[in-house]
Amino acid sequence: MSLVRDEKRPAARAGLRHGVLRTGRWSLRFDARAVLVCGALAALAAFATVLALGTGTYALSPAEVVRTLAGDGPPGAEFVVLDLRLPRALVAALVGFGMGMAGAVFQSLTRNPLGSPDVIGFGNGASAGALVAIIVLDAGTAQTAIGAVFGGCATAAAVYLLAWKRGVHGYRLVLVGIGASAVLGAVTNFLYLRADIGKAAQAASWTIGSLNARDWSDVIVAALGVALLGPVVLVYARRLTLLEMGDDTAAALGVPPERSRLILLAAGTGLTALAVAAAGPVPFVAMAAPQLARRVTRAAGPNVLPAAWMGALLLAAADLATQRLTGSALLPVGVLTGVAGGAYLAWLLRGERRGARL
Repeated sequence: MSLVRDEKRPAARAGLRHGVLRTGRWSLRFDARAVLVCGALAALAAFATVLALGTGTYALSPAEVVRTLAGDGPPGAEFVVLDLRLPRALVAALVGFGMGMAGAVFQSLTRNPLGSPDVIGFGNGASAGALVAIIVLDAGTAQTAIGAVFGGCATAAAVYLLAWKRGVHGYRLVLVGIGASAVLGAVTNFLYLRADIGKAAQAASWTIGSLNARDWSDVIVAALGVALLGPVVLVYARRLTLLEMGDDTAAALGVPPERSRLILLAAGTGLTALAVAAAGPVPFVAMAAPQLARRVTRAAGPNVLPAAWMGALLLAAADLATQRLTGSALLPVGVLTGVAGGAYLAWLLRGERRGARL
Protein backbone atom coordinates (compact mmCIF):
# COMPACT_ATOMS: atom_id res chain seq x y z
CA MET A 1 0.00 0.00 0.00
CA SER A 2 1.49 3.38 -0.94
CA LEU A 3 0.50 7.01 -1.30
CA VAL A 4 1.93 8.64 -4.40
CA ARG A 5 1.51 11.93 -6.22
CA ASP A 6 -0.53 11.64 -9.41
CA GLU A 7 1.62 13.15 -12.14
CA LYS A 8 -0.09 12.36 -15.46
CA ARG A 9 0.52 8.61 -15.26
CA PRO A 10 -1.60 6.17 -17.21
CA ALA A 11 -4.53 5.14 -15.07
CA ALA A 12 -3.93 1.84 -13.26
CA ARG A 13 -6.60 -0.78 -13.69
CA ALA A 14 -8.31 -1.87 -10.52
CA GLY A 15 -8.81 -5.61 -10.54
CA LEU A 16 -9.68 -8.23 -8.03
CA ARG A 17 -6.19 -8.03 -6.56
CA HIS A 18 -5.22 -4.36 -6.87
CA GLY A 19 -7.06 -1.07 -6.67
CA VAL A 20 -6.45 2.67 -6.93
CA LEU A 21 -8.19 5.52 -5.11
CA ARG A 22 -7.65 8.99 -6.57
CA THR A 23 -8.11 12.34 -4.83
CA GLY A 24 -7.04 15.38 -6.81
CA ARG A 25 -3.29 15.23 -7.40
CA TRP A 26 -2.78 12.19 -5.16
CA SER A 27 -3.58 8.52 -5.61
CA LEU A 28 -3.62 5.62 -3.18
CA ARG A 29 -2.63 2.24 -4.62
CA PHE A 30 -3.53 -0.79 -2.58
CA ASP A 31 -3.54 -4.55 -2.68
CA ALA A 32 -7.02 -5.89 -1.93
CA ARG A 33 -5.71 -8.92 -0.03
CA ALA A 34 -3.38 -6.70 2.03
CA VAL A 35 -6.29 -4.44 2.97
CA LEU A 36 -8.33 -7.45 4.13
CA VAL A 37 -5.33 -8.77 6.08
CA CYS A 38 -4.88 -5.39 7.78
CA GLY A 39 -8.54 -5.39 8.78
CA ALA A 40 -8.32 -8.93 10.14
CA LEU A 41 -5.11 -8.21 12.07
CA ALA A 42 -6.57 -5.01 13.53
CA ALA A 43 -9.68 -6.92 14.66
CA LEU A 44 -7.59 -9.66 16.26
CA ALA A 45 -5.39 -7.09 18.00
CA ALA A 46 -8.49 -5.32 19.33
CA PHE A 47 -9.92 -8.64 20.56
CA ALA A 48 -6.64 -9.53 22.32
CA THR A 49 -6.65 -6.06 23.90
CA VAL A 50 -10.21 -6.52 25.19
CA LEU A 51 -9.27 -9.91 26.68
CA ALA A 52 -6.20 -8.36 28.34
CA LEU A 53 -8.32 -5.57 29.82
CA GLY A 54 -10.53 -8.18 31.44
CA THR A 55 -7.67 -10.30 32.81
CA GLY A 56 -6.52 -9.99 36.40
CA THR A 57 -7.67 -10.37 39.98
CA TYR A 58 -10.76 -8.35 39.13
CA ALA A 59 -11.81 -10.43 36.11
CA LEU A 60 -14.24 -9.10 33.52
CA SER A 61 -15.88 -10.71 30.52
CA PRO A 62 -15.29 -9.17 27.08
CA ALA A 63 -18.85 -7.82 27.09
CA GLU A 64 -18.27 -6.14 30.47
CA VAL A 65 -15.02 -4.63 29.20
CA VAL A 66 -16.77 -3.17 26.16
CA ARG A 67 -19.56 -1.79 28.34
CA THR A 68 -16.99 -0.26 30.68
CA LEU A 69 -15.20 1.42 27.77
CA ALA A 70 -18.58 2.78 26.68
CA GLY A 71 -19.19 4.14 30.20
CA ASP A 72 -21.75 1.57 31.37
CA GLY A 73 -19.68 -1.06 33.17
CA PRO A 74 -20.10 -2.86 36.50
CA PRO A 75 -19.35 -1.02 39.75
CA GLY A 76 -15.63 -0.38 40.19
CA ALA A 77 -14.78 -1.56 36.69
CA GLU A 78 -14.17 1.94 35.34
CA PHE A 79 -11.21 2.56 37.66
CA VAL A 80 -9.70 -0.87 37.03
CA VAL A 81 -10.10 -0.82 33.25
CA LEU A 82 -9.58 2.82 32.35
CA ASP A 83 -7.01 3.87 34.95
CA LEU A 84 -5.04 0.69 35.65
CA ARG A 85 -5.22 -1.58 32.60
CA LEU A 86 -5.99 0.56 29.57
CA PRO A 87 -2.64 2.44 29.50
CA ARG A 88 -0.74 -0.86 29.50
CA ALA A 89 -2.90 -2.30 26.72
CA LEU A 90 -2.58 0.83 24.58
CA VAL A 91 1.20 0.90 25.03
CA ALA A 92 1.35 -2.74 23.90
CA ALA A 93 -0.65 -2.04 20.73
CA LEU A 94 1.15 1.20 19.86
CA VAL A 95 4.64 -0.14 20.56
CA GLY A 96 3.93 -3.29 18.55
CA PHE A 97 2.56 -1.16 15.70
CA GLY A 98 5.65 1.07 15.65
CA MET A 99 8.10 -1.81 15.94
CA GLY A 100 6.39 -3.77 13.16
CA MET A 101 6.51 -0.75 10.86
CA ALA A 102 10.15 -0.01 11.71
CA GLY A 103 11.07 -3.66 11.16
CA ALA A 104 9.49 -3.58 7.68
CA VAL A 105 11.48 -0.43 6.82
CA PHE A 106 14.84 -1.81 7.95
CA GLN A 107 14.36 -5.27 6.43
CA SER A 108 13.47 -3.63 3.14
CA LEU A 109 16.42 -1.22 3.25
CA THR A 110 18.90 -3.98 4.11
CA ARG A 111 17.14 -6.59 1.90
CA ASN A 112 17.73 -9.03 4.72
CA PRO A 113 15.19 -10.76 7.01
CA LEU A 114 17.63 -10.28 9.90
CA GLY A 115 17.91 -6.55 9.28
CA SER A 116 15.59 -5.48 12.08
CA PRO A 117 16.41 -2.57 14.42
CA ASP A 118 16.96 -4.82 17.44
CA VAL A 119 19.53 -6.90 15.52
CA ILE A 120 21.49 -4.10 13.82
CA GLY A 121 21.86 -2.04 16.96
CA PHE A 122 19.37 0.80 16.65
CA GLY A 123 17.20 -0.60 19.42
CA ASN A 124 20.28 -1.06 21.59
CA GLY A 125 21.29 2.53 20.90
CA ALA A 126 17.90 3.77 22.06
CA SER A 127 18.14 1.51 25.10
CA ALA A 128 21.62 2.82 25.98
CA GLY A 129 20.42 6.41 25.69
CA ALA A 130 17.47 5.69 27.94
CA LEU A 131 19.73 3.94 30.49
CA VAL A 132 21.99 6.99 30.64
CA ALA A 133 18.90 9.06 31.43
CA ILE A 134 17.68 6.60 34.09
CA ILE A 135 20.96 5.69 35.79
CA VAL A 136 23.14 8.76 35.33
CA LEU A 137 20.60 11.59 35.19
CA ASP A 138 17.87 10.02 37.38
CA ALA A 139 15.36 11.10 34.72
CA GLY A 140 11.61 10.73 34.51
CA THR A 141 9.49 9.48 31.62
CA ALA A 142 9.91 12.53 29.37
CA GLN A 143 13.68 12.71 29.87
CA THR A 144 13.98 8.96 29.35
CA ALA A 145 12.13 9.30 26.04
CA ILE A 146 14.47 12.08 24.95
CA GLY A 147 17.47 9.98 25.93
CA ALA A 148 16.14 7.01 23.94
CA VAL A 149 15.52 9.13 20.85
CA PHE A 150 18.97 10.72 21.12
CA GLY A 151 20.66 7.35 21.61
CA GLY A 152 18.82 5.75 18.72
CA CYS A 153 19.51 8.65 16.36
CA ALA A 154 23.18 8.85 17.34
CA THR A 155 23.58 5.11 16.75
CA ALA A 156 21.81 5.34 13.38
CA ALA A 157 24.04 8.23 12.30
CA ALA A 158 27.20 6.37 13.36
CA VAL A 159 26.16 3.14 11.62
CA TYR A 160 25.16 5.02 8.48
CA LEU A 161 28.49 6.87 8.28
CA LEU A 162 30.56 3.75 9.02
CA ALA A 163 28.62 1.76 6.41
CA TRP A 164 29.00 4.47 3.75
CA LYS A 165 31.10 3.58 0.74
CA ARG A 166 29.80 5.27 -2.39
CA GLY A 167 26.38 4.74 -0.88
CA VAL A 168 24.97 2.48 1.81
CA HIS A 169 24.21 -1.12 0.91
CA GLY A 170 22.25 -3.62 2.95
CA TYR A 171 24.94 -6.13 3.89
CA ARG A 172 27.30 -3.39 5.13
CA LEU A 173 24.51 -1.81 7.17
CA VAL A 174 23.79 -5.17 8.82
CA LEU A 175 27.45 -5.96 9.56
CA VAL A 176 28.23 -2.51 10.96
CA GLY A 177 24.99 -2.56 12.94
CA ILE A 178 25.84 -5.91 14.54
CA GLY A 179 29.23 -4.50 15.58
CA ALA A 180 27.54 -1.39 17.00
CA SER A 181 25.12 -3.60 18.89
CA ALA A 182 28.05 -5.41 20.55
CA VAL A 183 29.66 -2.11 21.55
CA LEU A 184 26.40 -0.78 22.96
CA GLY A 185 25.93 -4.00 24.92
CA ALA A 186 29.29 -3.34 26.60
CA VAL A 187 28.22 0.25 27.36
CA THR A 188 25.01 -1.05 28.93
CA ASN A 189 26.94 -3.48 31.13
CA PHE A 190 29.24 -0.67 32.23
CA LEU A 191 26.26 1.47 33.21
CA TYR A 192 24.89 -1.39 35.31
CA LEU A 193 28.21 -1.76 37.13
CA ARG A 194 28.33 1.95 37.96
CA ALA A 195 24.71 2.15 39.16
CA ASP A 196 23.49 1.66 42.70
CA ILE A 197 21.33 -1.37 43.41
CA GLY A 198 18.00 0.49 43.22
CA LYS A 199 18.61 2.11 39.86
CA ALA A 200 20.16 -1.08 38.49
CA ALA A 201 17.05 -3.06 39.43
CA GLN A 202 14.80 -0.42 37.85
CA ALA A 203 16.87 -0.40 34.66
CA ALA A 204 17.09 -4.21 34.51
CA SER A 205 13.31 -4.65 34.55
CA TRP A 206 13.02 -1.99 31.84
CA THR A 207 15.76 -3.18 29.48
CA ILE A 208 14.26 -6.65 28.99
CA GLY A 209 11.09 -5.05 27.63
CA SER A 210 8.24 -4.61 30.04
CA LEU A 211 4.68 -3.28 30.06
CA ASN A 212 4.41 -3.32 33.85
CA ALA A 213 3.30 -0.06 35.50
CA ARG A 214 2.77 1.73 32.20
CA ASP A 215 0.79 4.98 32.52
CA TRP A 216 -0.66 7.62 30.23
CA SER A 217 2.68 9.38 29.80
CA ASP A 218 4.03 6.18 28.21
CA VAL A 219 0.95 6.04 25.96
CA ILE A 220 1.72 9.58 24.77
CA VAL A 221 5.35 8.68 24.00
CA ALA A 222 4.35 5.61 21.97
CA ALA A 223 1.54 7.48 20.20
CA LEU A 224 3.89 10.29 19.16
CA GLY A 225 6.03 7.90 17.16
CA VAL A 226 3.06 6.37 15.35
CA ALA A 227 1.29 9.70 14.73
CA LEU A 228 4.33 11.70 13.57
CA LEU A 229 6.51 9.13 11.81
CA GLY A 230 3.98 6.54 10.66
CA PRO A 231 2.61 8.82 7.89
CA VAL A 232 6.16 9.53 6.68
CA VAL A 233 6.83 5.82 6.27
CA LEU A 234 3.51 5.27 4.48
CA VAL A 235 4.17 8.12 2.04
CA TYR A 236 7.62 6.71 1.26
CA ALA A 237 6.48 3.07 1.11
CA ARG A 238 6.45 3.07 -2.69
CA ARG A 239 10.06 4.27 -2.69
CA LEU A 240 10.96 1.33 -0.48
CA THR A 241 9.60 -0.99 -3.16
CA LEU A 242 11.67 0.74 -5.83
CA LEU A 243 14.81 0.72 -3.66
CA GLU A 244 14.47 -3.05 -3.33
CA MET A 245 14.94 -3.21 -7.11
CA GLY A 246 18.35 -1.54 -6.84
CA ASP A 247 19.62 2.04 -6.71
CA ASP A 248 20.11 2.30 -10.48
CA THR A 249 16.55 1.21 -11.19
CA ALA A 250 15.14 3.52 -8.51
CA ALA A 251 17.12 6.49 -9.88
CA ALA A 252 15.98 5.71 -13.42
CA LEU A 253 12.35 5.82 -12.19
CA GLY A 254 12.88 9.22 -10.58
CA VAL A 255 13.55 8.21 -6.97
CA PRO A 256 16.74 9.67 -5.39
CA PRO A 257 18.17 6.57 -3.63
CA GLU A 258 20.32 8.06 -0.88
CA ARG A 259 17.94 10.84 0.10
CA SER A 260 15.01 8.42 0.23
CA ARG A 261 17.07 5.90 2.18
CA LEU A 262 18.14 8.58 4.68
CA ILE A 263 14.57 9.78 5.26
CA LEU A 264 13.31 6.23 5.75
CA LEU A 265 16.23 5.41 8.02
CA ALA A 266 15.47 8.47 10.16
CA ALA A 267 11.76 7.63 10.34
CA GLY A 268 12.41 3.99 11.23
CA THR A 269 14.94 5.00 13.86
CA GLY A 270 12.49 7.45 15.42
CA LEU A 271 9.76 4.81 15.54
CA THR A 272 12.15 2.38 17.21
CA ALA A 273 13.46 4.92 19.71
CA LEU A 274 10.02 6.07 20.86
CA ALA A 275 8.79 2.48 21.11
CA VAL A 276 11.83 1.61 23.24
CA ALA A 277 11.25 4.71 25.37
CA ALA A 278 7.67 3.59 26.08
CA ALA A 279 8.20 -0.11 26.81
CA GLY A 280 11.89 -0.92 26.65
CA PRO A 281 13.61 -2.94 23.93
CA VAL A 282 11.00 -5.69 23.43
CA PRO A 283 12.94 -8.28 21.40
CA PHE A 284 12.07 -9.94 18.08
CA VAL A 285 8.75 -8.17 17.39
CA ALA A 286 10.35 -5.92 14.77
CA MET A 287 12.04 -8.92 13.15
CA ALA A 288 9.12 -11.35 13.10
CA ALA A 289 6.21 -9.03 12.25
CA PRO A 290 7.27 -8.14 8.66
CA GLN A 291 8.06 -11.76 7.81
CA LEU A 292 4.75 -13.05 9.14
CA ALA A 293 2.86 -10.24 7.42
CA ARG A 294 4.48 -11.06 4.09
CA ARG A 295 3.50 -14.71 4.43
CA VAL A 296 -0.10 -13.78 5.18
CA THR A 297 -0.53 -11.15 2.45
CA ARG A 298 1.47 -13.18 -0.11
CA ALA A 299 2.48 -9.84 -1.61
CA ALA A 300 5.91 -8.65 -2.67
CA GLY A 301 7.44 -5.50 -1.25
CA PRO A 302 7.86 -4.21 2.31
CA ASN A 303 4.18 -4.64 3.41
CA VAL A 304 4.61 -1.74 5.81
CA LEU A 305 1.03 -1.44 7.06
CA PRO A 306 0.37 -5.20 7.40
CA ALA A 307 3.67 -5.51 9.29
CA ALA A 308 2.59 -2.72 11.64
CA TRP A 309 -0.73 -4.39 12.44
CA MET A 310 1.01 -7.74 12.80
CA GLY A 311 3.36 -6.16 15.35
CA ALA A 312 0.40 -4.74 17.27
CA LEU A 313 -1.24 -8.18 17.32
CA LEU A 314 1.97 -9.95 18.39
CA LEU A 315 2.63 -7.63 21.34
CA ALA A 316 -1.01 -7.48 22.42
CA ALA A 317 -1.17 -11.28 22.33
CA ALA A 318 2.16 -11.56 24.19
CA ASP A 319 0.86 -9.20 26.88
CA LEU A 320 -2.31 -11.29 27.23
CA ALA A 321 -0.29 -14.51 27.38
CA THR A 322 2.05 -13.26 30.12
CA GLN A 323 -0.93 -12.37 32.29
CA ARG A 324 -2.80 -15.62 31.63
CA LEU A 325 0.29 -17.84 32.10
CA THR A 326 1.44 -16.32 35.38
CA GLY A 327 -1.87 -15.16 36.81
CA SER A 328 -0.45 -11.62 37.13
CA ALA A 329 1.10 -8.84 35.09
CA LEU A 330 4.51 -9.11 36.76
CA LEU A 331 6.28 -11.16 34.07
CA PRO A 332 7.99 -8.80 31.59
CA VAL A 333 6.56 -9.24 28.12
CA GLY A 334 10.09 -9.24 26.69
CA VAL A 335 10.71 -12.65 28.31
CA LEU A 336 7.89 -14.23 26.28
CA THR A 337 8.76 -12.47 23.01
CA GLY A 338 12.41 -13.42 23.51
CA VAL A 339 11.58 -17.11 23.89
CA ALA A 340 9.12 -17.09 20.99
CA GLY A 341 11.45 -14.96 18.88
CA GLY A 342 14.37 -17.29 19.49
CA ALA A 343 12.30 -20.23 18.27
CA TYR A 344 11.20 -18.20 15.25
CA LEU A 345 14.79 -17.23 14.45
CA ALA A 346 15.87 -20.87 14.60
CA TRP A 347 13.01 -21.79 12.23
CA LEU A 348 13.95 -18.94 9.88
CA LEU A 349 17.62 -19.94 9.78
CA ARG A 350 16.63 -23.57 9.19
CA GLY A 351 14.50 -22.49 6.25
CA GLU A 352 17.35 -20.40 4.83
CA ARG A 353 19.71 -23.35 5.18
CA ARG A 354 17.31 -25.71 3.40
CA GLY A 355 16.84 -23.14 0.66
CA ALA A 356 20.60 -22.84 0.20
CA ARG A 357 20.86 -26.64 -0.18
CA LEU A 358 18.25 -26.58 -2.89
